[in-house]
Amino acid sequence: MMKKYILCFWLLAGFYAVSSAQDEVKWNTEKSTHFIVYYKKAAPDFIKQLIERSEEYYNKIADNLGFMRFNFWLWDNRAKIYIYDDAKDYQASTGYPKWSAGCAIARLKTIKTFPYAQGFFDTILPHEMGHIIFREFVGFDNNDVPIWLEEGVACYQEDFKRATSNAIVKDAMKKGILMSLDKLTYFVFVDRNEKDNIAVNLFYSESVSIVDYLIKEFGKDKFVLFCQNLRDKKDLDRAVASVYPFSNTDELDLAWQKHLKDE
Repeated sequence: MMKKYILCFWLLAGFYAVSSAQDEVKWNTEKSTHFIVYYKKAAPDFIKQLIERSEEYYNKIADNLGFMRFNFWLWDNRAKIYIYDDAKDYQASTGYPKWSAGCAIARLKTIKTFPYAQGFFDTILPHEMGHIIFREFVGFDNNDVPIWLEEGVACYQEDFKRATSNAIVKDAMKKGILMSLDKLTYFVFVDRNEKDNIAVNLFYSESVSIVDYLIKEFGKDKFVLFCQNLRDKKDLDRAVASVYPFSNTDELDLAWQKHLKDE
């Protein structure tokens, strides 16, 4: 269920204080070229696989988006991954709710999770790294970046999510429950009942579908330029109009929906 993968990034952006109890924890460490893994009792095989997959995603994600690297994660600049013993330990130490299986603190290039969280290597890890790499490119304090774009980029790194999103969106169109791009921009996350879960799942599916549309239809170079414009503090409509054949996000919304209908 997608809500297990909901990431608290935007809720706790800039938050990096840890409890005194966590400060007292003695972490074991393993280092690779671009990562430092902190863990307690995790199995060596898991840590080895984590490092291998993290290094694989390090280059793959930037390539997926067309981003060139200027700030390499080396030496003291390496990303940090904290592996708690289990879900209970993770939740007690981080304060995240039961449905959270992992989170990213982009500014600190830090990921927190626990061993073998459902979908970890194929979903949580690339999603969280997508958040960090994207924010590193567009700016950590950039409020012009809409939530659907950031989550769409993160979900775009999940092969399954990217492959199934359009089918979910088309079904929502038939049912008349598709959210407009404007509504996605101001989407508020909740976790109360089944209806809320459906809305959250649709939000993620629409977000990755739009990102997939922009990259496939217009190419990585234009997507990079679009993100650069956002990085340079152009507002969303101006960033869209300066790169794509749309005057604003309303026109982008209509073109994306027409594209799905014509497929």
